[in-house]
Amino acid sequence: MIKAKNIHKSYGSLEVLRGVDLNITKSEVVSIVGASGAGKTTLLQILGTLDMASNTNESSVEINNVNVNHLNDRDLARFRNEHIGFIFQFHQLLPEFTALENVCIPAFIKKTNRKEAEKRALELLGFLGLQNRQDHKPKALSGGEQQRVAVARSLINNPSIVLADEPSGNLDSESADNLHHLFFQLRKEFGQTFVIVTHNQELANMTDRKITMVDGLIV
Repeated sequence: MIKAKNIHKSYGSLEVLRGVDLNITKSEVVSIVGASGAGKTTLLQILGTLDMASNTNESSVEINNVNVNHLNDRDLARFRNEHIGFIFQFHQLLPEFTALENVCIPAFIKKTNRKEAEKRALELLGFLGLQNRQDHKPKALSGGEQQRVAVARSLINNPSIVLADEPSGNLDSESADNLHHLFFQLRKEFGQTFVIVTHNQELANMTDRKITMVDGLIV
């Protein structure tokens, strides 16, 4: 599902990743933990094709048997939109749009017709208990509701992989617990692979596998 080999990443003289190898299998829920500055988010961004390794000629990132290092910018953007969903610490919802419209945005980018996109979005909002909140804008939603809208948005194109960066870091303990259990419910329902960067040890301990990073390496 995901195979990363010899991933290095530097910003000037600062070496953030120092040769990371990683294999993640289909429908696995994996957490990546470690101190701030260990390279967790940088690795997640490279796995999600939002960034590239510094040594692209000597490294590889394969997702669904496609080496994304070999894709041009246009094909990479299309691949990302169709295969990868993202959940961030801050929901990143657009304030001028309703919950339904926010969920539909990746589908519209994929050029899915509006009727089909809205049908799928309503199904996801219903699955997440937000069927009565579809016409509300983000400011009218609680923090937990906003994050569930973001989860629905990440699922709208039926991605095989969902990448989450501190997804419960901005939530109260009850909302965070609900979100953590939701990931496993989604895996059971839709079969997605989840890779979650987190400082939350409760969530990390729930996952199928906990990967620890120290100073740019997996230990």
